Amino acid sequence: MAGAESGAESGAGAVAGAGPSPGPPGRGRGRAGAGAVAGAVAGADGEAPNEASEGAGEGGATEGGPSRAPGPSQARPEGATPSPAPAAASGGASANVLGLTVQTIDGEQKALADYRGKALLIVNTASECGYTPQYADLQKLYGEYHDRGLEVLAFPSNDFGAQEPGTPDEIKKFTSEHYSVEFPLFAKVQTSGEEQAPLYELLTEKTPEGIRGPVKWNFTKFLVDRAGKVVARFEPATKPLDPKVTKAIDEVLSR
Repeated sequence: MAGAESGAESGAGAVAGAGPSPGPPGRGRGRAGAGAVAGAVAGADGEAPNEASEGAGEGGATEGGPSRAPGPSQARPEGATPSPAPAAASGGASANVLGLTVQTIDGEQKALADYRGKALLIVNTASECGYTPQYADLQKLYGEYHDRGLEVLAFPSNDFGAQEPGTPDEIKKFTSEHYSVEFPLFAKVQTSGEEQAPLYELLTEKTPEGIRGPVKWNFTKFLVDRAGKVVARFEPATKPLDPKVTKAIDEVLSR
């Protein structure tokens, strides 16, 4: 599933350059698989995403809200910076997500075709990440745009730094108690590798240049239009309420 991600901006969702500052401990559970970060995929400029510089380093403050920052063994290469990704495709056609079926966090099958006519923001989430407080902004975004036709779909993943070790019940409880999450949660997925979820194969390999490319960290956001086409991508450091994100959502909903 290799593939370098374009760093050029080409539309409404270009990535903001800086992320949140490092943060307080979260659920208090132990962390597993600390070496996972070392496998983060490098961007087109040859640099790996750096959560430490984006706001998830040990011993500082995060964006705010409960989360667990990665320890020293989980930090990305010192001095590395994130590679921005454009929000909009610059060519080629996107495969349609509406032909896929996914599993909800309660283990039920859900056809994405049920969301036909809706705009979708698909996010790989984690409960012990420096970006975990973005759950709060995702809920605000959902509250503001749901009646206009937006659905936020959260797919927990333990791919990066083993930052989502929780069971389905633990994830539901955590997101409800700390962030009052009302948008749909789905079963854990792998965003890359041999057991990559079909949804993430489509998002990272069957989308146009400017969107296509491996997911590099938690809270990468993909925007899907009402017809099921992937039209924009926002990297983790771009917050859900960033004007680039809301502008892109407004444009999709206006069509």
